[in-house]
Amino acid sequence: MSVTEAEFVPFADRYDPSVPADQALATLYEALRRRRSVRDFSDRPVARETIEGLVRCAHTAPSGANKQPWRFVCVQDPAVKQRIRAAAEKEEHAFYQHRASAEWLADLEPLGTDATKEFLTVAPWLVVVFQSNKGDDGGRAYYIKESVGIAAGMFLAAAQLAGLATLTHTPSPMKFLGEVLERPPTERPFLLIPVGYPTDDCVVPRKALYRRPLDDVMTVV
Repeated sequence: MSVTEAEFVPFADRYDPSVPADQALATLYEALRRRRSVRDFSDRPVARETIEGLVRCAHTAPSGANKQPWRFVCVQDPAVKQRIRAAAEKEEHAFYQHRASAEWLADLEPLGTDATKEFLTVAPWLVVVFQSNKGDDGGRAYYIKESVGIAAGMFLAAAQLAGLATLTHTPSPMKFLGEVLERPPTERPFLLIPVGYPTDDCVVPRKALYRRPLDDVMTVV
């Protein structure tokens, strides 16, 4: 269906005009500024309904031609999580031993990361975001990475608002995720997100607390 043939309806479901924009933004910013990438996860359970709510929020994201080229595979089975961890750590060992450049490893050093990924079996959920080259109607998808990236960002924001901890984990290469999770060849792994609660003694790198000044990332012309 072309744009000219599509049915258009009045845009009635808008924002609440009774809440000033500055107030709404301040509330959202206060929540998002506390987001941290967490590696010390508790095994405290998270309800399936909560994970469904996060995906529902992410699924509101815009996409090229509204093709919605994403799939959120939510893993809670301990055996499957163990298989993912084993495969991820195999790739990570290769990364730290010979794939990563000296500069890359130097940039990672302050974060204290290594090839051991215990959080992949401790976190109650692993949410693997896949990008598809097919749209919701089976036809071609457009601006796939951009669309899926936006949806993933909205997932992370929703998790933060729900009081949950997350980590954007990107073992490279990630082909094994499609194999372990038996996804079709039209789907490629985009991001692996452990979801849960931090441990009581969880720590985060000091470097992660720093954000560049707004003038460094925003230009007005």
